[in-house]
Amino acid sequence: MKKKTFCLILSMIAFLFCFNGNVYSQTKSKKDMKTVIGVGSKVPSFSLKDQFGKTFDLDAVLGKKNLVIYFYPKDDTPGCTKEACAFRDQFEVFADKNTMIIGISGQSVESHLEFANKYKLNFTLLSDEGNNVRKLFGVPSSAMGVIPGRVTYVVNKEGKVVFTFDSLTKAEQHVEEALRIIKTLD
Repeated sequence: MKKKTFCLILSMIAFLFCFNGNVYSQTKSKKDMKTVIGVGSKVPSFSLKDQFGKTFDLDAVLGKKNLVIYFYPKDDTPGCTKEACAFRDQFEVFADKNTMIIGISGQSVESHLEFANKYKLNFTLLSDEGNNVRKLFGVPSSAMGVIPGRVTYVVNKEGKVVFTFDSLTKAEQHVEEALRIIKTLD
């Protein structure tokens, strides 16, 4: 009995240590802390290749359109496919509100093109193979840092983030929330 109790306590301590170290950035040095883009932040400039291999430069669309920039874990996985298809299905509604949809993940240009073709995705997918833009935005990882996070940013024409939604498991709600906010923008 004592051995089981000891193992249970040791497991709990290990879990708490790992949980605390991965979640609370206050415990990290300033050098290790990431910038986190949130409501009121100016969206950072970046350039990435789209699913066709063309360079997409965010600065080229700032000031012209509202933006929905969503980071997703991986092409052609169940949650990411639901989210992408929900954005596809609402594409015209977003377009009517002068809004561009941009999906970003760490897969290759080729993977994005296959994903877009397979599900007839009608919006921009950007390849962030080094996860540099993900880091630039401060998108957190989930599941002890193993799974890249799922975060959506709504950006107005002035380049300010007006809304964020962070949920790995509620993939389709990202679309609903983004649409709700876009409908309030001019």
